[in-house]
Order: sequence, then structure tokens, then C-alpha cells
Amino acid sequence: MSMGWNWFVAALAALNILGVAWLLWWTAKRRPGDPKPEETSHYWDENITEYNKPMPRWWINGFYIAIAFGIGYLVWYGGLGTIPGTSDWSSAREHALDKAAADARLEETFAPYRNASLPALAADETALQLGRSIFSNTCATCHGSSAQGAIGYPNLADDIWHWGGEPEQVLQTVLDGRDGIMPEWGTVLTGMGGEHAIDYVIAYVRTLARPGQSLGNDYMAARGKTLYDGVCVACHGVDGKGNQAMGAPDLTDAYWMYGSSKASLHETIANGRHGVMPAHRELLGETRARLVAAYVWSLSNPAGAGGSPATSAAAAEPAR
Repeated sequence: MSMGWNWFVAALAALNILGVAWLLWWTAKRRPGDPKPEETSHYWDENITEYNKPMPRWWINGFYIAIAFGIGYLVWYGGLGTIPGTSDWSSAREHALDKAAADARLEETFAPYRNASLPALAADETALQLGRSIFSNTCATCHGSSAQGAIGYPNLADDIWHWGGEPEQVLQTVLDGRDGIMPEWGTVLTGMGGEHAIDYVIAYVRTLARPGQSLGNDYMAARGKTLYDGVCVACHGVDGKGNQAMGAPDLTDAYWMYGSSKASLHETIANGRHGVMPAHRELLGETRARLVAAYVWSLSNPAGAGGSPATSAAAAEPAR
């Protein structure tokens, strides 16, 4: 805020205070020529009269005290733009002190889990509860309260990991985020295989989730394989298993983060996708990131979290 605006705010505040004080003074006493209190000409039921008397002195003095308090408050705490008060108090400093105190309490709570491995945290019920709480407050907005994701947001409750499901890979995802880009291939494929090229690729990609299926009688899938081998194989591999180092998904598992309909797959191939997992290192700090990563890792590793693999797997089975 510029100094000009500071003076404008100061002048506005002073004008309001002086205006209130003047109005109070002007209306607080009677003057020569004023009608008597009972001469208002307002009567009800013949004997009920409206009077016009000044407010009691104690009430008026209370208003003056309030005005003086307001002036003192502005002088002490500030309130005239960015001009500081004589106490040098600021809401930003107050917030910083409160945050530092809260951070100290959190640090004490999370200290026992500093630098612990994800499997060790996943086997600790208290640590797991803390991780679940952090997930609910931070991650559930995108991945859902049950961690089963939504269209465009990966399911964290299954065993499919685009960037790797090892403990350190999961932790890196939480700490530093991921940036997954599927390029636009519509123009390239159309130039290579004609106007139906994308449909050919979709036909072939769908066969990847059905091992052993012959392409001999499927003209579209056979044409799609030729196009796939020329464009898609660089990221998704010859066998369609993907590449976790670059976040290229496995196309053989029948899991489609953006939907499995023909329209959705057409949109993905023609116009690409750009999925971003934000980095949480600054927001959570490493210890809290470890706790939430341990909780997420435990969802697909129930044995490591002390649960029954069969039971936990059934509970975590995603809706495809």
C-alpha cells in the first residue's frame, strides 16, 4: 500500500471518529428555544406522552470513553493502512508465533517416526492412524476418502502403480510430486494410418489386456499394432507393460485412469493427458510425508501393514 493510501485511510478514520464525537456532543444537551420534553405533541390514550430528553449523562460518558478507547487502540495496535502502532504488533507476527508453537507441538508428536522406513511405519498402528488422518486432510480431495480415486485420479487401494510401488518410490511421489504427460498423437497417427488410425490403435490396445488373443481375424487390431509399434512402443513398451521410470502406465492390466470407453480412449490418444501430483515436501515436511506414504503403501501391502492379505485385498478391490 502506498503512503498516499495510508494517509487516505488515516484521514477517513479520523473523520469518522471526529464525526461521531461531534454528533454525540450536538445531540447530548438541550438548547435555548428547544421545546420542553413534554411538548412533542405525541400522545396516546390521552395520558401517555412521548418525551424528548437527552440521554443520561453516564450513558453519554460511556460513549466518550469508547471513542477514547478507539483512538488509543489505533495508536497502540495500528489500523491506519500499513502505519504500525506504537506496540509494533502485527497480525502477521501473531500468526507466525502461533504457527511456530503449533509446529513445535506437531514436531514433538511426529518425532518418534522421523526417518523410519515405510514398512516399519505401516506395521505401527499408531503411525498408521496418523497417516490416515493426514491422508483425510490432505489427499482425500483428489483420491477420495477410501483412496480409490476417480476419473483422472489414480486408485491407491489396488496394486497398480504408474510410478512404482516400492516404499521409496511411493515416498518420492508424495514428497516431490509427479508430472505425467501423455502427448497428443491425433495428427501423427492420422497422417500414418488415415482418419480411422486412432480407432485402430484403440482396438489393438484393448487386446493387450487379453493375453493370447490372436490378431489374425481382427483387421482393426492388426492395423493398430502396426501404428502402436511405430508410435506408442517408445513409452509403453513392446508388450504394453509401460515404464514406471517415466510414469507410462501398463496397458495390460485393464485399469484406465481416465475411463475405458472408446470416447475416453480416443480423447486420451488424440489430445493427450497431463496429470500432475503436487509435491508435498514443503506442505507436510518429510516426517508427515513418510506417515501418509506409509498409509498409502499399506493399502496395497496389507501383509506388511500387519493385516490379512486376502481380507485386505478384498476390501481394497477397486471399482473398475
